[in-house]
Amino acid sequence: MKGVILAGGKATRLRPLTFVTNKHLLPVYNKPMIFYPLEAMAKAGIKDVLMITGPDHAGHFLNLLRSGGEFGLNLTYEIQDEAGGLSHAVRLAESFADNQKLLVILGDNIFEHDLSDAVKDFESQDRGARIFAKEMDEAGQYGVVEIDSEGTVLSIEEKPKKPKSKLAQTGIYMYDNQVFDLIKELKPSTRGELEITDLNNLYLKQGILSCEVMKGWWVDAGTSFDELLRASNQVAKLTKQKDK
Repeated sequence: MKGVILAGGKATRLRPLTFVTNKHLLPVYNKPMIFYPLEAMAKAGIKDVLMITGPDHAGHFLNLLRSGGEFGLNLTYEIQDEAGGLSHAVRLAESFADNQKLLVILGDNIFEHDLSDAVKDFESQDRGARIFAKEMDEAGQYGVVEIDSEGTVLSIEEKPKKPKSKLAQTGIYMYDNQVFDLIKELKPSTRGELEITDLNNLYLKQGILSCEVMKGWWVDAGTSFDELLRASNQVAKLTKQKDK
């Protein structure tokens, strides 16, 4: 399995912090934000990782991360020339994937959950996709996932007014090698982008989409100043616990 980290976007909700830099390069406690998904990839046993970002700050990522050797990774870089949505970004990984399965992580997702077992399990299955969810009191702010007792996904609704569960869809996904064919079937949403939830729903229609509920805390650190602060506080707390 190969890894893909999506680190593009304009991050208008974090301005003025992001006027001159990419949000994934902002500090979260004692490290740049992008370090955390890279560390999650390495911990899960992924070796080859593609970093997808926009053209404005691509050189900053290269200067900071270089070959990825500091993380035990082999990093490759790809440019998303314009904001076309998360599925559009995933499509850029087709040649890199080389017909292998993918673990995709959004660069602003910071979490405790260990993906190692999920990677091994997904590698062993023939086909399908897997999403990851976290129980949240205000899940309606995200995509809301409804699952049965075996973790099979029944529905995904984007920011519903009446959520069917408290499970928020996070920015962590696993896809088999049919993902690129399915992306080609997608139509742009009302905002003109190829949405990741639409891609996941294509797997759902085939009955091969599963969901894993994450343990520990999870923060979508790039969505607001409050979430960025919460991420720093959570990481600081965890770091100090480990140092004792």
